[in-house]
Amino acid sequence: KQLYDGLVGKYPEDKQLYDERAPINAVDSLSCPVLLLQGDEDKIVPPNQAELMHAALLKKGLPCALKMYQGEQHGFRKAENIEDALNSELFFFSRVFGIEPTPDAAPFDIDNMPA
Repeated sequence: KQLYDGLVGKYPEDKQLYDERAPINAVDSLSCPVLLLQGDEDKIVPPNQAELMHAALLKKGLPCALKMYQGEQHGFRKAENIEDALNSELFFFSRVFGIEPTPDAAPFDIDNMPA
């Protein structure tokens, strides 16, 4: 709580500032593909926020993907999840920029991504 008070402001007194900075309220200004990597036990950014963001990106028609990591919080700690997240970034950027992915980049579905 003190971290947010210093970075953003006191809640609920500064709710307007929180609303202005909330990514979900900026979807209309986005025009690029988005990869969301989320821990299902994250208490800083609850999983439902990633799910809402993903739904909004889908609705807007932007290429996007949401990968949920079981047992992870805010900042991944399990080596296999860190490795998968990095390989997922590699695959995502390879697809977005039309680069041949490396064998380490395990494929996954990217919504709204042309074939």
